[in-house]
Amino acid sequence: MSSGSPTEGPPWARPEPAHRKARFTREQIAQCAVAIADSAGFESVSMRRVAGELDAGTMSLYHYVRTKADLVALMDDAVMAEILVPPAEMPVGWREALGAIARRTRGVLMRHPWVLSSLRDPPFGPNAMRHVEQFFAAFADTDVGGAERLELLAFLNAYVFGSVLQTAESQRRAATARDHPEAATALLEFGLRELSSGNYPQMAAMFAADGGEVRPDAMDEAGLGQQFERGLQTLLDGVAIRIAGAR
Repeated sequence: MSSGSPTEGPPWARPEPAHRKARFTREQIAQCAVAIADSAGFESVSMRRVAGELDAGTMSLYHYVRTKADLVALMDDAVMAEILVPPAEMPVGWREALGAIARRTRGVLMRHPWVLSSLRDPPFGPNAMRHVEQFFAAFADTDVGGAERLELLAFLNAYVFGSVLQTAESQRRAATARDHPEAATALLEFGLRELSSGNYPQMAAMFAADGGEVRPDAMDEAGLGQQFERGLQTLLDGVAIRIAGAR
């Protein structure tokens, strides 16, 4: 992947093409690239593919975006724009604000699951800065300092990202079970035999407490969403303890 000249800086550090007949904006190009990644996978994103979707010549696209690395950076910033909570929807109070940020971040990443595995170490763009600013603003009326705010942002992101990865894996397993029911049945039977072996007393006790039934609904989209919310509230409980300690 081309990286461009470090002396040029990221694409948003350079002005948009000033030609009066410019057909596109960088935002339009980035949104087109994101749509390609959503429908065909991140590996399908290329300058040629984007140009084709926009009905433009590949070389003309370089007038707007100089390198593939610039295109990826713009894609990241476009996704970060979706993550921003609209000001009118931002609740009052740090706990409610963090909850809104976490839920919106999860929702966006669920729509673009390729982001976590494909966009690695992109340049820190303007919408990423706005995201951090929203998070910091949630603590404006508390005694939580800057360094601790950054740490709490890292905790929240780690939780949200982990939830999205878990959900994607659960959906993949569910799809495999639907496509290969015999294999899924064999795996279930193996697990039940192992539970009855006496080698896993804690797991067997938990299974027995649930009535000895497998609960596939616990790992469906709704069940995972409820699990995310319970975990989020637990994380926010921990933040509340830290804020109380700071005071």
